[in-house]
Amino acid sequence: MRSLLLLLFYVLVSVPAAVVLLPWTLLTRDANLLLRAGLAITRTGLRLAGIRPVVTGWENLPKLAGNGGCIFMANHVSNLDPPVVLPLLPIPTVVFLKRSLMKIPILGYAMHLAGFIPVSRDGSMESAKLHVAEARAALASGRNVLVFPEGTRARDGRLLPFKKGPFHLAMESQASVVPITVTGTAALMPKGSLRLRVGRIGLHFHPPISSGNYATREDLMAAVRSAIESELLARVD
Repeated sequence: MRSLLLLLFYVLVSVPAAVVLLPWTLLTRDANLLLRAGLAITRTGLRLAGIRPVVTGWENLPKLAGNGGCIFMANHVSNLDPPVVLPLLPIPTVVFLKRSLMKIPILGYAMHLAGFIPVSRDGSMESAKLHVAEARAALASGRNVLVFPEGTRARDGRLLPFKKGPFHLAMESQASVVPITVTGTAALMPKGSLRLRVGRIGLHFHPPISSGNYATREDLMAAVRSAIESELLARVD
């Protein structure tokens, strides 16, 4: 029931907002106002549903806010992760997301205008290169990028193996990486379930990691994994 009410809220609020803001976005070719409105609606809906983010590590964000060119990397255990994490990040931040989501009426077009990066799951080298090229263009234009390097959700909360693409992007662009540890979302909306529960979610922003300080992609991957995992282990302890 809670999930249905949240969906109803999003529909009732998002459609009027889109009617007003989409024409403005098309005229100005600036999607930031539309993105801000969408994130505000997302944040408000989650708050009304009884979901409370508890954030630590805010001090690691001001250095990056407004400067762009940063890659945020977070662990992934629930469908709640993106809507909880994204509204907390500096604007503009774009996201890697399933290509099928871009087909959602109004929302899909809004995400396209905001520069979100649709990802194909065919596993081809051509697709991977295209995704990296699009993300590099976003970073070069001053936007940040949010990516979940596991590529899918883990059922037990443990980190799955990381995909290489995000770290190839980081090494090529020499962008700073900010690891994010997310905890608690799996309990509120487990993988494979649409049931939404009330509760708190933990988010910790780790200090930025400079890609230029690592000789190989594997070294950078190990550093990011260690940072995210350290907070997961601390929560367990």
